[in-house]
Amino acid sequence: MHQSISNHIKQHINPSEIDLQVFNAALNEITVRKGQFLLKPGTHVKHEYFVLKGCLSAYYMDSKGNKCIIQFAIENWWVGDFDAFYNQVPSVLYIEAIEDAQLISIHYDHLQKIYAEAPIFERYFRLLTTKAFIAQRKRILSTLEKNTQERYLEFCASYPNIKERVPNYNIANYLGVSPENLSRVRKNLKS
Repeated sequence: MHQSISNHIKQHINPSEIDLQVFNAALNEITVRKGQFLLKPGTHVKHEYFVLKGCLSAYYMDSKGNKCIIQFAIENWWVGDFDAFYNQVPSVLYIEAIEDAQLISIHYDHLQKIYAEAPIFERYFRLLTTKAFIAQRKRILSTLEKNTQERYLEFCASYPNIKERVPNYNIANYLGVSPENLSRVRKNLKS
């Protein structure tokens, strides 16, 4: 198993070596090239992905054809269409590589088997889901209550060093502001 996913797991739970062996046996490494799609709408989702290296974005297209970025996934983050994965319904999201990426995938059926054989991983994924739910709630409240600069600073705290890796217009899209507004904020922060 890659050290990064092992470290990530151990930040949340304390699995036995046997539990880790069960988990490791279900993992597969994949590579996705910049611009390649990991997922498109209508896909039956069978995997979740852990980012070893690279950056991806998860987004949907609204009824007017506008791209709406809901997540960036960088090293040590999980990415997927979690609704589609856990509810076994078709995806509504695109997941696209912004950079070349190395990922670890886990299949839905294998994860269910892991839950039976190494139940501590149910706790691991429950903790991650809870953390993601709280982050989503904070993002919604931030969008409703905070100005662009405050939201940008929160974004930078959540995604360290990403501003060098992701185009300004994608960050603006994620924050729900115009690229020009975000450029003004970034310029003001530099001075």
